Amino acid sequence: MIARRLAGSLTFLLVLPLALGAQQVVMHDGSIAHHSLHLYAAADFGIDPASVTFSKDIVPILQRSCQNCHHAGGGAPMPLETYQQVRRYAARIKERTAIRDRMGAMPPFFLEKDIGIQQFKDDRSLSDEDLSKIQAWVDNGAPEGNPSDAPAPLVFSDDVGWKLGEPDLVLRSQDMTMPAVGPDRWGDIGIVPTGLTQDRYVKSVEIREINDIPKDAANETVGGRYIFHHMTYQSGVLSEDGKDIIGQTTSWPIHEVGRNPDIFPDKAGRLLPAHSALALTASHLHANGWRETTAHLEFGFKFFPIGYEPEYRRGGALLGNGNDIDIKPNEAGQEFHSFVTLQQHTKIIAFEPHLHAPGVRMCIEAIWGMNQFTLNCVGYDHNWVEQYVYQDDAAPVLPKGTILHIVGFLDTTKDNPNLADTRNWAGGGRRSVSNMFIDLGYSVNLTEEQFQEEMAIRRAKMADRNDFDVGCPLCWAPALDAAKADQGDQGQQDR
Repeated sequence: MIARRLAGSLTFLLVLPLALGAQQVVMHDGSIAHHSLHLYAAADFGIDPASVTFSKDIVPILQRSCQNCHHAGGGAPMPLETYQQVRRYAARIKERTAIRDRMGAMPPFFLEKDIGIQQFKDDRSLSDEDLSKIQAWVDNGAPEGNPSDAPAPLVFSDDVGWKLGEPDLVLRSQDMTMPAVGPDRWGDIGIVPTGLTQDRYVKSVEIREINDIPKDAANETVGGRYIFHHMTYQSGVLSEDGKDIIGQTTSWPIHEVGRNPDIFPDKAGRLLPAHSALALTASHLHANGWRETTAHLEFGFKFFPIGYEPEYRRGGALLGNGNDIDIKPNEAGQEFHSFVTLQQHTKIIAFEPHLHAPGVRMCIEAIWGMNQFTLNCVGYDHNWVEQYVYQDDAAPVLPKGTILHIVGFLDTTKDNPNLADTRNWAGGGRRSVSNMFIDLGYSVNLTEEQFQEEMAIRRAKMADRNDFDVGCPLCWAPALDAAKADQGDQGQQDR
């Protein structure tokens, strides 16, 4: 992990590139044109470039980071399972993987590896050494090598399958049909009763689209296999007439094409109450451009054991600004900013940048006193939205009073292939040709005792006081007496 503690210029803090070894300097800012490929020499990792083969070196990379989508019948446009399949795309694979952290990169995990926290769940990104092997392999003619050197092929079910395994509860939306070509559809698609007779806390939720597109049908884009662009939904107790949810509601993570499933921390399960229902209030369906398609969504929930109670409650701050969006045409390096002060000790569970077509990058930082800590910067591609879930022992643990700050970077020049027209001014709105600026990630609130416990876990991982965790600015601060801290909080509330 590389921490930057700078109290100077914010622009300097967020744009300064950092070279990895002596390989290269890759510019990171709000301009697509300024970004260069991440290129590495295999020899710098003790690898003879001429010895790199498909069977021995490339297949393990593909199995780990690519074939989950790039298999026959998968969500990707082409399978990448055999040498013959991969060889024809070798040059494109080299280029797409070297993009690494900007739109168009494959695999789509756009974390910038030269700044901030690097420990994430479900991280399928490629290492510098992985990239050096791919680049050496392609540059040397993409040799197959000895097929016996390859690991056993992965086996994929003909069923769409569940990435997290068979759920405890599967709920189904109504069928929706979209023509091959036509306008997008937004709106409510109904209530889905859960059938639960007792409260259950959710450990994970995964959403998949089931449609009538043949598995072996050719398609040129990921979007060509789906019609649900995204879905936001809530849960609550079902009304007596079965037409609505009532009382306190719970919001769930958004479903979007390509988005990873959601695994909640062991200490922060999310409630799905008895006699409840899902309210599918905000769907966006999109014609896939080549055939009429009927589809529905399935929601797969896994539960914590009966009797489980969460230690942490969901809380934290909502960052973003949908009201004051003002995007100029034909201009790179535009920035949006949002600030909020934490009212409680907070553990950030996930960071999820959400922009629209002009978006290219988002950074999140924590400001404590005179120090600015860049927690993470990630690229953004509106064709493939990602959530970045921190490893439990690496998630930011921030004291109340911390100022959280996100910065969105936008590019409306011809270099941005996601734009329909670079000449138009744009404001906020739900459509992709309009814009949003939100961190859709989530956090939990911590008591003083929990805050101290979390910091103690972090300190135990550090060698001494010269070691530093960018996500834990008070880790080496003297511990407060929890009772006195709680009294202080109560005194503030009584004023």
